[in-house]
Amino acid sequence: MTREVRILNTGALLELQRRLRAAGGENIRSSMQRRIRRAAEPLRDDLQDAIRGLAITSSGRASGKRGGPSPTTRPLRASIAGAIRISVRNTGNPGARVWLDRSLLPPDIPPGLVNRLNEGRLRHPVFGNRRRWAQQNATPLWWDKTVRQHTPRIERDVARVLDDVRRKLT
Repeated sequence: MTREVRILNTGALLELQRRLRAAGGENIRSSMQRRIRRAAEPLRDDLQDAIRGLAITSSGRASGKRGGPSPTTRPLRASIAGAIRISVRNTGNPGARVWLDRSLLPPDIPPGLVNRLNEGRLRHPVFGNRRRWAQQNATPLWWDKTVRQHTPRIERDVARVLDDVRRKLT
């Protein structure tokens, strides 16, 4: 699974960054950063919608098996959706990045869970009992499909922003 999305054209962005620094255009730089962030926001929003609406199914309990309430009150999909972030940088390694901030996930969500959800198969111990396992299925490649749908639009938007900034600098 692609954990983060980077829209980069490092040659053009680095050259533009040098010209911005030489021109001292802080207003132009902040405007460029704001417009690139705005280009990436629909992707973040659609990724959040995709995980919130992701159907996770299981075969259910067999007859005669015991069950009970979930040991947590935290909704899994909403927690993952809240951890999807955008970062935009003009210096160092310039570009836009949409990523899953694992530090914002609750500690009981294992690091590889989101990758396994993207693969469409989630296997986990039943209520933490490592001797009993359950399998749940989800729509595979929800992250990858969403990113692929947005990539051409984001690339066009970022190219348009770079052209506008170049015109302002010349």
